Amino acid sequence: MKKSENGGYVAFVPDLPGCHTQGDTLEDVRKYIKDAIQLYLEVESDYLNEEPTKFVSAEMMQVEI
Repeated sequence: MKKSENGGYVAFVPDLPGCHTQGDTLEDVRKYIKDAIQLYLEVESDYLNEEPTKFVSAEMMQVEI
């Protein structure tokens, strides 16, 4: 995660191309990135005709100020 120049925060997952989000607060962006990861994995799973991966949690993050 990093602080946006225009306010708020931006989060991305380098290992999941195109998986990113933004939010006004750290709390918001944490929730949104978890949702984005879950959706990404579900779409990938559907694409491969496999059972959806169940998202459990994500916590490691780096904040640049």
